[in-house]
Amino acid sequence: MKKNGFRSMKKLQVWISACRLRTLPLSISGAIVGSGAAYSIGLFNLTIFVLTILSTLSLQILSNLANDYGDSIHGADSISRKGPQRAVQSGQISSKAMYVAIILFVFLSFTSGVWLLIEATNSWQTFGLFLILGILAIIASITYTAGSNPYGYIGLGDISVLIFFGWVAVLGTFYLHTQFIDWWIILPASSCGFFATAVLNLNNIRDIESDKLAGKNSLPVRMGKSSAIKYHWFLLIAGIVSAVAYVGFNFQNASQFLFLIVLPLLFVNGKAVYEKTEASQLDPYLKQMALTTLLFVITFGIGQII
Repeated sequence: MKKNGFRSMKKLQVWISACRLRTLPLSISGAIVGSGAAYSIGLFNLTIFVLTILSTLSLQILSNLANDYGDSIHGADSISRKGPQRAVQSGQISSKAMYVAIILFVFLSFTSGVWLLIEATNSWQTFGLFLILGILAIIASITYTAGSNPYGYIGLGDISVLIFFGWVAVLGTFYLHTQFIDWWIILPASSCGFFATAVLNLNNIRDIESDKLAGKNSLPVRMGKSSAIKYHWFLLIAGIVSAVAYVGFNFQNASQFLFLIVLPLLFVNGKAVYEKTEASQLDPYLKQMALTTLLFVITFGIGQII
């Protein structure tokens, strides 16, 4: 009995690992910024906030599972890979079981998204527009590395992350709270997108050699490691500059610059990418960048409210 319980616990741990919990803070960043902006003008809705968080978490887990499945099928998750061991490639989860889990999270993402739209939209036109965006987000989550022509294998992952983690997440969340678009919000939305793209770029720099072997032409593979490091610094700087520009154009008090406390953390991340020569040494900085992004959005939101 105890042996069966141990096996069940170990299997649960494998599934939790496959969900990649360290990526989840990054996934809710856009929802936090969009909701914080709505709160700052008195149009925050708690139900919409909770459902938005639920939808984004479901989408991120879907993306992680599909990435595990897709990379194992296409050979990117091989023994030459320097990052954490993946569930399907290692044999801890069968490809069939992972496929079923992907279908489950497609259902959860779609259901939570529709529930959100029922709560937040007041016209069929708006409902239809956001439903299309939601379906596109689900498709993008799956086809990054899964399917016959994964766009992550031709270097298009970065633009997808910028669009969906940045512009769609922040502007969409703000609209669902307020029923209008403030185009100044595209600046902090870009910050979220740039920082999320930095996480992806760091991941791809770490995996550059194994991706080459698998034929996965990520941007670091295409441009080379040296240029990818410069690109990483661009993403970090562009993220901060976008947020500073937003505050500059909408300045009310100095507390709006509270988010600048993340500057040392961004410097540490960029310095590590520049200095670390071993791919395995970069892995801790993926989590550091994700948590730095979460700290940025929290402090940015607080700064706009107080």
